[in-house]
Amino acid sequence: MSNLSSLRPALRALLTVLTVSVATLSLPAAAAPATVPVSSTVAPAAAETAPLTPEAAARAARLERRRAARERRHAVRERRHQRRLHRAAVVGRKELRAFAVAVDQKGDPYVWGATGPDAFDCSGLTSYAYKRAGLSLPRTAAAQSGAVRHIPRSQLRRGDLVFFSDGGHVYHVGLYAGRHGGTDYVLHAPRPGQGVQTVPIWTGSWFGGTLR
Repeated sequence: MSNLSSLRPALRALLTVLTVSVATLSLPAAAAPATVPVSSTVAPAAAETAPLTPEAAARAARLERRRAARERRHAVRERRHQRRLHRAAVVGRKELRAFAVAVDQKGDPYVWGATGPDAFDCSGLTSYAYKRAGLSLPRTAAAQSGAVRHIPRSQLRRGDLVFFSDGGHVYHVGLYAGRHGGTDYVLHAPRPGQGVQTVPIWTGSWFGGTLR
């Protein structure tokens, strides 16, 4: 009995320790303190546009006027260019028509001063053919030379005009008939005793002209 009495304080102390340990284990874990997220993005300040000075505004206005003027000039040049292209195409077709009219006169005799429809001199043939095609030419070879645009030989097309000159004086005219085998040909009314015909150009003293 005495042994049990001596053990009671030790048993009570052990029970106390166990009770405290069990209570500690049953308690919920303390909630971790909430972490407040810190945004790393800072809203940019509103962009501020400094007003133009009067000098800068005037300079900007001048630049804008110049740009607009350049655009207007470009538009005018483009319209003129398109009109020239259209006119050249129309006249080119008419010159081809004139060439076809002249071809129909092959064999008709040369008569000085004649302008058709059954006899021609050189400029009489060209003026007749062009008139039938809706184009206008002066009467003489020299006058026709002054009424057309002179062009390099490389730019000649069938139906353009070929002028023959001597010492700067234009004495003969025909219609360009094209190039074959490296040789240029002319359709013309050559001289008395011969009819309208196509022949190789026989001299180097000639130049081309066109209404295109």
